[in-house]
Amino acid sequence: MEANMQKLLLELKEATTRKAQFRTSVALILNGEEYFFDGIIRGTILTEKRGEKGFGYDPLFVPEGYVKTFAEMTPEEKHAISHRGIAIAKLTQFLQTKI
Repeated sequence: MEANMQKLLLELKEATTRKAQFRTSVALILNGEEYFFDGIIRGTILTEKRGEKGFGYDPLFVPEGYVKTFAEMTPEEKHAISHRGIAIAKLTQFLQTKI
């Protein structure tokens, strides 16, 4: 993954905007119908890595409204705003109304 992060940083070196987002989509087929649930967290890609926790691009991504990267957050902080958690919460809410 280190090579991927370095490639991203190189490609964004001259970028005037560094806005980004993580997105998770969960699909469900229930009674022959398709349903999709998205979780999105918007933020900014930094110019250098910060933090040791997390995985993937976590050391480069600061969510909107925060000063820490995902890699600097505790697991509890990160999970509270997780794009995966948002998508699963939407799925859970949907299932509670359908079942």
